[in-house]
Amino acid sequence: MITDDKGKQLHDKASRGKSLTAEEHAQLEEWYAFQDQAEAAALGANEREKAQGNLQAQIEDALAQLVKISSRIQQTASENEALRRENTALRQQLAHLLGSSSV
Repeated sequence: MITDDKGKQLHDKASRGKSLTAEEHAQLEEWYAFQDQAEAAALGANEREKAQGNLQAQIEDALAQLVKISSRIQQTASENEALRRENTALRQQLAHLLGSSSV
């Protein structure tokens, strides 16, 4: 594998229309292939980072929904407990009234 500087020199030479030897042409093609691989790897890393960012955002949204739902469940449980207490008190009042009226 040639150095990056050598690859750039060969690319410059070829892009200016100057002729390359067979060896230089092969080296340039190898350098191009290496550059393509590096670019593909960088793009793949960017895609993975985007996917991870999207997943993280979805997790954060799900956690926010979970907090809201959990809060609503706690509120409903408190309301249910208050209704149970009220129901018990009303039953006691009714029992007391029924007991008092039969005396």
